[in-house]
Amino acid sequence: METPLELSFTVACPPEHAFAVWTERISLWWPKSHSVSADPALTVSIEPGPGGRIFERTPAGEEHDWGQVVEWEPPHRLAYRWHLRQDRADATLVEISFAPSDDGTAVTIVHSDWQTLGQRERNEQGWSGLLPHFAAACTAGPHAAAGSRPSGQ
Repeated sequence: METPLELSFTVACPPEHAFAVWTERISLWWPKSHSVSADPALTVSIEPGPGGRIFERTPAGEEHDWGQVVEWEPPHRLAYRWHLRQDRADATLVEISFAPSDDGTAVTIVHSDWQTLGQRERNEQGWSGLLPHFAAACTAGPHAAAGSRPSGQ
């Protein structure tokens, strides 16, 4: 059995904002190259609540399922079965927690259930390329941490 992949980092915004960026604004930061269609105008959606779908939709209306939400505890925790470009039966488990920290939000991702796929290294590289986009999206806009905005805004 492979050890879960665990990633921890901090983003400069409150947990509520980090959770919303991950779940409601994912299309703004998710690289189109990390998708099924690679359509530059695709949207990515996470339907809230257990049982919610995670999917991409092209401008032509084609939908490609990526996973399904199994735990939904805004703004603290999210977990989903993930099968992007894989058979649904081979889904891995992604668990994400968002906790207040002195610098904003401590984010921890635990990605497990590698037994059938054995693609730990590939996914480790994928997360490395993906997470800087998420961190940048968390610090952009009016909901970033107060210390990262000019005063009076």
